Amino acid sequence: MKPYGRKIAILGGARIPFARQNTAYATKSNTDMLTAALKGLVDKFQLHGERLGEVAAGAVLKHSRDFNMTRECVMSCGLAAETPAYDLQQACGTSLETTITVGSKIALGQIECGVSGGVDTASDAPISVSEGLRRILLQANRAKTTGARIAALSKLRPKDLVPLVPAVSEPRTKLSMGQHTEIMAKEWKITRQAQDELAFESHQKAARAYESGFYADLIVPYSGLTQDNNLRADTSIEKLSSLKPAFDRTSGLGTLTAGNSTPLTDGASALLLASEDWAKGRGLKPQAFLTAYETAAVDFAGTKKEGLLMAPAYAVPRMLARYGIKLQDFDFYEIHEAFAAQVLCTLKAWESDEYCREQLGLKGALGSIDRSKLNIRGGSLAVGHPFAATGTRIVAGLAKIIAENGGGRGLISICAAGGLGITAIVEG
Repeated sequence: MKPYGRKIAILGGARIPFARQNTAYATKSNTDMLTAALKGLVDKFQLHGERLGEVAAGAVLKHSRDFNMTRECVMSCGLAAETPAYDLQQACGTSLETTITVGSKIALGQIECGVSGGVDTASDAPISVSEGLRRILLQANRAKTTGARIAALSKLRPKDLVPLVPAVSEPRTKLSMGQHTEIMAKEWKITRQAQDELAFESHQKAARAYESGFYADLIVPYSGLTQDNNLRADTSIEKLSSLKPAFDRTSGLGTLTAGNSTPLTDGASALLLASEDWAKGRGLKPQAFLTAYETAAVDFAGTKKEGLLMAPAYAVPRMLARYGIKLQDFDFYEIHEAFAAQVLCTLKAWESDEYCREQLGLKGALGSIDRSKLNIRGGSLAVGHPFAATGTRIVAGLAKIIAENGGGRGLISICAAGGLGITAIVEG
């Protein structure tokens, strides 16, 4: 496939270290963290006072007061106040989607450069009033007389005062993402051992990446942290295998644990994208290029009952067909590790001739990948997963991997809540 429009250059990224919920960033807001990541990017590329084409970022867990979050962060990060900015949200795929959106505008010639990013805090999560209290307050606000207001407020009951804490569960099924993944793991017969081994490998790869200095120019120290505090360089298969099931605790068949699932995480990341001309004019060498992307969705709550996190299994073959390449035609694979089981389900689906024929409409199996090329600098199981920040974390890391390799092609695959999948190809 011939690329449409201009090439989308990835110049590099910056992020703050990711932190487990209620630890280093317990009192930090989404605005605090995204501003810090953007400042890191501005400092890294000397963008102080520059008016960029636009900045697009988002958050999954967001207070209503943050209705214009990205714009507020832009006005505090060192960029020119004339830089446009907006929020975008697509669950765990948010910042890959912001990258696609900004990149597409560069390809079309609408802008010359832009920043994509994402942020999330599970510590400073929005707490809402109950639906009962909300309706009563609105009724009281609409009342025209004091008597009508008193009548509305008299309906208050103790249960109405109980606050609503956000839950990471699907509105249609009332099941958490972990519970859905337990179902997937059982359907695909993913063993506990295989999940623990993938988690162990993720921590080992990330630890080696930090030791080698890979993350030195990608991480902006913040609030006392210089590296992700979920990383466990000293973990072992034995330690991981000793953990109890976290989502199916009663059947005796649960395999997902706190060790082979990502923890609730706080963090932010940002990425600088540009046209080749803009980069050349500033003496910046692209690390890689965003060359293809595809999104997909599955029916996880209706009649088809597909696995909640299986959408990337559908998006990738569509993208490969359009681009005219095979699953094996990659030097690197970056598959978001929401859960070890979800990664393994996706790989097993691509290896299944029956699934690829009947579900994906292909002539046969996509085949296996070389696992030595998978998440070579560690994945979300090790570094953590602030929902909206993971996409640009992955793109920035992959672009640097490709640059250090002297070129290559990488596949990005991210599953997301709501049965969504966001995928992309990065080349150098």
